[in-house]
Amino acid sequence: MHIDQAFPSNFIKASDLQGREVSVVISGADVEKIGNGNDQKLVLKFKGKSKGMICNRTNANRIAYSYGNDTDGWIGKEIILFPDMVDFQGRMVEAVRVKAPAKKPNGTPKPPPSPPDDPARDDMDDSIPFRM
Repeated sequence: MHIDQAFPSNFIKASDLQGREVSVVISGADVEKIGNGNDQKLVLKFKGKSKGMICNRTNANRIAYSYGNDTDGWIGKEIILFPDMVDFQGRMVEAVRVKAPAKKPNGTPKPPPSPPDDPARDDMDDSIPFRM
């Protein structure tokens, strides 16, 4: 059994991406209580996905660079999720990072991917290769 199966999460982890870049469309951006404490974090939701992403300052700044500082303006916008190695408390760990999609030659973003045609598939099976 993979350790992620033993400790499932409602939030995307770098291991969920399985080393791939994944295109998603933001459907929500809200501050939520996380864990047992009173920590409040920005959580992004994605169209057609059951897992959200806790958005840290680095990722929020990257999205704001492309789409503005108002999180309401991020709704309907495409971002790319990818795993990256980062320094955390003096050690290297894998983390989820974001970037804006590549632009077409005319400067407009590429359209988001079309949803799958098979409604019987779990919403996590469409384009994000999340482990179950």
